[in-house]
Amino acid sequence: MSDSASLAVDTAKLGFSYRDRPVVHIERCQLDRGRSMAVIGPSGCGKTTFLHLLAGLIRPSTGTVRILGQDLSQLAGAKLDRFRGRNIGLVFQRFHLLPALNVRDNVLLAQRLAGSRIDAARVATLLEQLDLVGLEHHKPSMLSQGQAQRVAIARALVHGPELIMADEPTSALDDRHAERALALLQASAQTVGAALLVVTHDQRVRGCLDGELEIEAPA
Repeated sequence: MSDSASLAVDTAKLGFSYRDRPVVHIERCQLDRGRSMAVIGPSGCGKTTFLHLLAGLIRPSTGTVRILGQDLSQLAGAKLDRFRGRNIGLVFQRFHLLPALNVRDNVLLAQRLAGSRIDAARVATLLEQLDLVGLEHHKPSMLSQGQAQRVAIARALVHGPELIMADEPTSALDDRHAERALALLQASAQTVGAALLVVTHDQRVRGCLDGELEIEAPA
């Protein structure tokens, strides 16, 4: 068992039920800062729900969630939003890009929510690394699925979070872009000593991470 100070993620007896129907149950999950983990399991086993629990987007029915030493049950409302904005980078499976903002402003939004200094050069670098140069002023409706997914990755990384969580971040990407996106996720995590947690079915991803957590469908 890792020392608590080194842990980015520490959950115990974590469970979530919807209308009394068990959705996910995980006895224990620990992920050290600076390490990476794939979350795997069959469709419907609760992998996305697990990420939402770790991000504080939903509350567990049972158990505890500690992120970067913070018990999420002790935070609510604006305090929880600030903690998430400053410390967590999220790549959602459905991307959740704001349709009224262009690519550049969607990425910049993460810096604003984190309360960090606006760093346009950092945005430009990420867009170049993700092969998005020339699309800065495009709205999400003008992008392909793969382009939108890469914008979502840039947004998750731009503020240098200590915990990066990505839900199927390579699902819409061809081999070249999947390799570049995964390398960027890993490099960005390593640069700041962040933890990286990736929900994936993608065999291209699984072997590249430090460990795996397999979730089984609730009985």
